[in-house]
Amino acid sequence: MPQRRTPHRVAVVAPARVSMFNLAIPELLFDKTLVDGAPGYEVTVCTPDPGPIATTGGLDLYVGRGLDAVETADTVLVAGTGERYVPDPRTVAAVRAAAGAGRRVASICSGAFVLAEAGLLDGRSATTYWELAAELRDRYPALDLQGDVLYVQDGRVLTSSGYAAGIDMCLHIIRSDYGAAVANRVARLALVAPVRPGGQTQFTQTPLPPERGTACADTRGWAMRNLDRPLTLTDLARHAGVSVRTLTRRFHAESGVSPLQWLLHQRIERAKELLETTTLPMDQVARACGLGTADSLRAHLVRRTGLTPSAYRAQFTRLAGAGE
Repeated sequence: MPQRRTPHRVAVVAPARVSMFNLAIPELLFDKTLVDGAPGYEVTVCTPDPGPIATTGGLDLYVGRGLDAVETADTVLVAGTGERYVPDPRTVAAVRAAAGAGRRVASICSGAFVLAEAGLLDGRSATTYWELAAELRDRYPALDLQGDVLYVQDGRVLTSSGYAAGIDMCLHIIRSDYGAAVANRVARLALVAPVRPGGQTQFTQTPLPPERGTACADTRGWAMRNLDRPLTLTDLARHAGVSVRTLTRRFHAESGVSPLQWLLHQRIERAKELLETTTLPMDQVARACGLGTADSLRAHLVRRTGLTPSAYRAQFTRLAGAGE
């Protein structure tokens, strides 16, 4: 009989006033990881002072295990609070010792402050939740802050941005340990997106401001029906029956952006939709959304999402059986 594999041990450190969402991410995803029918991970949640700990949601959470769990872990993951806090010196020392013993160390959201305080981010690329990025950079100038990415791996140290970016980092860890097929199966079980590259921008959606008027509504609708055409400001103004100057003023008042900024946003959104729902070649996608060429499509999509069109399609296709 083949020897049963030992699960990879993960110690998840909960700081005081821990974010319950941050804390739930590794437990949920690692718990769903099965390899040849056996658990891929053994997850232990621990804290410096075992017992009831506060959460950012106002509830008390009971954590019965102390930091001794870090000593036997293969991976140590520091959960975040979602807000500013001073790292507990005991947690800092435990994480530093784990890294010194060659263990993999990771953080979600503000957990990066623990890794930085332990000196583990000096000279390394790292990230955190965008609202805390400037403070992390100012407090620990020796790190190379990547402020607008989902997660970063630098050697055996990983950091993620806040909230759902922790999901992406944990799926990346699963993929690194057990392969893409296992990671994507976990993503399907958890009903989340497949593994996304860490370099993708934290702002995966860039919504426009809410519209505040209807004077240009007919023209916006007309433009949406004609995104495959090379529309100009003059075309939009002619449809609206006003001068270019008046159109620009009204458009900005209603949409919060200029007509051409709005139009580019809609073209990129249409391109993303086509990449997710069709198998059209890239040049046809580009023409259908009015971006002209495959090169232009690539440039705009990389600038907006951090992904090439083919990478975006591979990650977010909605077609049955694709990406398996």
